[in-house]
Amino acid sequence: MSIKRALSKAIRGHMGGDDDSSGSNIHSALPAKVRSAQSRSGSPTASPRRSILSTFLRDKNEYVSSSDDVSDDSSTGALSKNQQKRLVRQHRRSERSRLSEEMFSETDHRRKEEEIAKAAAEETADMKARYGELPLMQSATRSRELRTRIDDISLSMEGQKVFFSARLHVIRRMSAKLVFLVFRQQLGTFQGVLHEREGVSSLAMIQWVEHLRVGSFVTVRGTIQKPEVPVMGCSIHDVELAVDSVHLQVRREEPVPFSVYEAEIRTTEENKAEGRRNHIPDRTRLANRILDLRTATSQSIFRIQSATCNLFRSALDDREFIEIHTPKLQGAATESGASVFQVNYFGRPAFLAQSPQLAKQMAIAADFGRVYEIGAVFRAENSNTHRHLTEYTGLDLEMAIEEHYHEMLETLDAVIKNILKGIYTKHRREVELVRDQFPSEDVVWLEQTPIIRFTDGIKMLNDSGWLNEDGEPLPMDEDLGTRDEIRLGELVKEQYGTDYYVLDKFPRGARPFYTMPDAEDDKYTNSFDMFIRGQEIVSGGQRIHDPHMLEENMRRVGINPDDMEEYLEGFRWGAPPHAGAGVGLERIVMLILKLGNIRLTSMFHRDPKSLPAKPVSEQLRHPESSTIEPPWQREHKARVATDPSELQPLEHLVANYGDATSTSWFDDRFKIWRDMATGAAVAYVPSSNNYAIIPGNPACDPKQYTRTITQFLQWLRRETKFKPVWILCSPEVETILGERLGWRSLSCIAEERVDPSRNQAASDGEIARKLRRAESEGIKLVSMNQGEMVPDDIRQKIDERINEWLSNRKGTQVHLSQIRPWCDSEHRWYFYALDKNGGVCAFVALAMLSPAHGMQLKYSLDFPGAPNGVIEYILTHAIQTAAKSGVSGLTFGAGATSQLTAGHNMHGTKVKMLEHTYEALAKQFHLVRKSEFRAKLGATEDPLYISYPSHGLGSKGIRAILNFFED
Repeated sequence: MSIKRALSKAIRGHMGGDDDSSGSNIHSALPAKVRSAQSRSGSPTASPRRSILSTFLRDKNEYVSSSDDVSDDSSTGALSKNQQKRLVRQHRRSERSRLSEEMFSETDHRRKEEEIAKAAAEETADMKARYGELPLMQSATRSRELRTRIDDISLSMEGQKVFFSARLHVIRRMSAKLVFLVFRQQLGTFQGVLHEREGVSSLAMIQWVEHLRVGSFVTVRGTIQKPEVPVMGCSIHDVELAVDSVHLQVRREEPVPFSVYEAEIRTTEENKAEGRRNHIPDRTRLANRILDLRTATSQSIFRIQSATCNLFRSALDDREFIEIHTPKLQGAATESGASVFQVNYFGRPAFLAQSPQLAKQMAIAADFGRVYEIGAVFRAENSNTHRHLTEYTGLDLEMAIEEHYHEMLETLDAVIKNILKGIYTKHRREVELVRDQFPSEDVVWLEQTPIIRFTDGIKMLNDSGWLNEDGEPLPMDEDLGTRDEIRLGELVKEQYGTDYYVLDKFPRGARPFYTMPDAEDDKYTNSFDMFIRGQEIVSGGQRIHDPHMLEENMRRVGINPDDMEEYLEGFRWGAPPHAGAGVGLERIVMLILKLGNIRLTSMFHRDPKSLPAKPVSEQLRHPESSTIEPPWQREHKARVATDPSELQPLEHLVANYGDATSTSWFDDRFKIWRDMATGAAVAYVPSSNNYAIIPGNPACDPKQYTRTITQFLQWLRRETKFKPVWILCSPEVETILGERLGWRSLSCIAEERVDPSRNQAASDGEIARKLRRAESEGIKLVSMNQGEMVPDDIRQKIDERINEWLSNRKGTQVHLSQIRPWCDSEHRWYFYALDKNGGVCAFVALAMLSPAHGMQLKYSLDFPGAPNGVIEYILTHAIQTAAKSGVSGLTFGAGATSQLTAGHNMHGTKVKMLEHTYEALAKQFHLVRKSEFRAKLGATEDPLYISYPSHGLGSKGIRAILNFFED
């Protein structure tokens, strides 16, 4: 099987479709010819480049991999004549089709513009006033006009005039004279109909409304009418709005990675992502949280969460509990120092509260009797699971008890049942809206909740044949793991017919220091957990109220009683017997609704990966060409550049922000899109089958990546209709594409970086021998100054040797750009080697990259007949010379890796098959030959990615990537 076919077969299940986002901005797509000072001298010479896409090549004998550094002429082969003719015919057909479509589009567009202009000229003043943009609302006036809520609209209001504000949810253009609009207010959606009506709405009004951005905020007037057929796509089915006026109140300024409408589309059971019946994964939603929170699903989740708090509060208020509010800064850890966040409190150490545990007990010691709190809880536990957060909301309660800690258990049991009953009776609408994407059944509970001893629960598991992760029966004196809890929940459901139960008498080692030991067996405690759907929602029990026993327990777990003097004081002064418990708000809502991810129940979640470190800004090589403060903002205070001539030179952007791939952008085939607001640049190359290949990171400050990427992709979709495939992008860009846009990605390539301060010849015997051999051959190395051009006579000789080197290459070549060594010489550093006869035998050119990346070993060529070891000799010299001048990093550019790694949104058995296939092919066809050579010179790998929209690649996309790299 060929390499291309093998990989295509493995990944076909993960590829196909287009990315769909909306919005626009002022941009410029500049061809290479308009860029400033792009090529100073030298004619372009086609050349081989990296072995980047060796993974996709058809056959070892049919294609060869090559590089812009180390020469390699080990393979031969090319397309057959029939294949070449077929490609030419396909290209001609696509060109004819494109030209025909463009001619039709231009004619149609011109005719439409004429009709709209005529309609606008015939509008009356009243018609013009029915649409347009409202001035900024600054509370200058107040009309007090009654506005209607969408949820209040019903069939009984047919014929009434209404006025409301809403978000524009969907625009459906039916014809030039008819458009359907969907308006959204939180959970409610309502269809509006706008069509041409004499004296009311013109073609100009319809055209203006069609171009509003989905997600903008509008004010609408109209008449309620009965639709011809029920509007099943909206929450209001039996009526619609005949739109009389639409005014834009708040414009959506920026493109969005997905619309609320897209996020609410229900997919089939087979196509659901992460348990949700929708194609947009949770990572993308959470990375664009505000958009996701606008969906009916999220709105319903947080209404249910609010109801949970209210039901918890009302149930305890009825039982004479008092709500309290305790400090979140405390002087010592509540439970264990390893799981607390330490903060600087005016030069003294303090901790964020793991729970209100200490304050609750102190309140009981102060004779408050029964207390509860709804507040923040902080846990510094590096748990990246579906059910853990580092900050969550705790529903905590504490109460004095008379005889037994089951008084607390029974109180909390009643509260939990009150919450379940209230959610399913008062908030059934929200529950059903959540189930539209997260199918589930109601939680089943019994009038008499099963209370199972911990040891009996362990026995149930062991008797069922359940084994722990080590393949052994569960011990009686250790806590349950997550998988154990879930299995026990299944057994309880089978035996008792309930999703909700209590596990009682936990082992002492599984409970905090303040938990009261069992009177009969002090290996166990007076403590319990409550479970829903096999997962813990409540942990509680009796507290130690005897000060001597409490201090002894503190010392046993390594806590110094002197650090908790205020806490112990209450017990020394006499505290009544008491018990308490804590409920995780986010977790109980997650389990009731069966969401599968606790982050969906936290408005703005905090987990160990939250609050990532921001990249450190380094001094730019060309501060005057910053994208943070572009020249037109600094000099003219203008918001955007008004002309492409005002933009920063591309050469300066590459030197400020570029990596190895960016140095190829100066070839004529690369088209450069520029953001007229910042000057940021993105390169793309149109390829076959209407694909655009986008190589490397955007040339801008990394803090602007998200905005630049979304703006560019919106422009690409709107202006070119190309299907994007992003290649050779860094993990930072891959994360944005994967988490914010839901793209899929894989890595079989890596940036091969070298630490120039390391003398590889001193640690690698083979390299050292080759250097000695080159020296003995009388090789003379010549170094130019950085930015200095090579003398004209030497340049001519180097060009001749390059052409000779190229003429020896055979077969179809895989390359990123052409060999243009004298391009952008201001940012180049040249080295060449002369043999003992004075002939040029090797050549190296370094290209300046961003300060963070240093320089690229752009070209490293040993020419035919060069003495053995000369390439190692000149490369080592160039690396060491760069190190002496203060260059902190060098890169060879991209090379193939020995393994394929799945990135965002790639999972399942097909990925495993793809990984195994690639690994076998990499070994069989020696795909890492270049990388192995570079490794001898000290190169290490930083992964690069190929990213594409979900359903956006397929065999045609692979062919487009191949065409991009081939001569």
